[in-house]
Amino acid sequence: MTRPVPIPDDSCAEYWAAAARHELRIPRCARCDAYSLPPEAICQHCGSTSPDFHFERVSGDGTIRSWTTVYRATLPGFDDDAPYLLVDVELAEQPDLRMIGRLLDGPNSVLHQGDSVRVGFEDIADDVAIPAFVLATEARAR
Repeated sequence: MTRPVPIPDDSCAEYWAAAARHELRIPRCARCDAYSLPPEAICQHCGSTSPDFHFERVSGDGTIRSWTTVYRATLPGFDDDAPYLLVDVELAEQPDLRMIGRLLDGPNSVLHQGDSVRVGFEDIADDVAIPAFVLATEARAR
């Protein structure tokens, strides 16, 4: 079975279009300038009910807060990928701007809380890429 692909709606179409180009763009509130992932109807930072989010390119650099190894896939299409690592990353652009993604370095990677990562992308179909992460050079040297 093939992996499922995202079906973007108006709130996230720009995010997925950027990912297909291997760019990470995160929604940013036009009122308070804070990033929010995912964008909500009300800005979680300033409480604006009309945050008018715009998608801004970010570095994709971050640090690992936590991780888990998935040994048995629970979603269709992921059986052949197990085991794999999912990392909870705090992106460098803003404290508490967190994103969860697959670590592309493989399930046997040795990780430490605070290790540096950068965004990478998994091309899963024509014009469809999923943001993921790779260990940054200094973290690999440990």
